[in-house]
Amino acid sequence: MSFDDFTALVDSPVYVVTASAGGQRAGCLVGFAGQCSLQPARFVVWISTANHTYLVAEQASVLAVHLLPQDHGLAVRFGAQCGAEVDKFEGLAWTEGPDGTPLLTDAVGWFTGRILERFDGGDHVGFLLEPLAAQANDGKPLSLHQTLDITAGHPA
Repeated sequence: MSFDDFTALVDSPVYVVTASAGGQRAGCLVGFAGQCSLQPARFVVWISTANHTYLVAEQASVLAVHLLPQDHGLAVRFGAQCGAEVDKFEGLAWTEGPDGTPLLTDAVGWFTGRILERFDGGDHVGFLLEPLAAQANDGKPLSLHQTLDITAGHPA
């Protein structure tokens, strides 16, 4: 069995991570994320360094992590488009969270987290988050295997 065979067995949720800094807001589809501590509560999200959201998140103090509904609308918007070329929030229902971080109204749930540390993981950087606030709505989250048809919108 190869590492790719192993990871193909896992069907984790996907997330949209949003950030705001320097008068810019950004968001991207994230497949690598998870809780990493119980006490204190901590969560880590991994953002591709090729992604426009990474540039905004590097300057941000807070990120919002959203679970997506089963329909592909939000996943396509935040995964298949490049934030350097299009405003992913235009015409979208959202509210402003801590430090201007966009909170997606139609998410299954979300939490905001203060960025405690950043870790180099290769082509992704990990953002260690301390949860600040959370909201759970109705619905079942979208999973990684349900998004394999989405081609990344950021430059290769």
